[in-house]
Amino acid sequence: MTHLPFVIGAYAVFVLVLLADAIGSWLRLRAARRQAQSRQQRQQARQSAQQSAPALTAELDR
Repeated sequence: MTHLPFVIGAYAVFVLVLLADAIGSWLRLRAARRQAQSRQQRQQARQSAQQSAPALTAELDR
């Protein structure tokens, strides 16, 4: 009686769980980077709009 099938199955499950964890982490990181980039683009657009129309912001402050 050999335990080879059990050992092979155990290692296969370990590799599958490891791959699933790595892929999930990669997807979450990609989404976080995309959100950060869009946030930065919105912030830069907001800053450039504020610099191009200083009279309007001064009028709104009154």
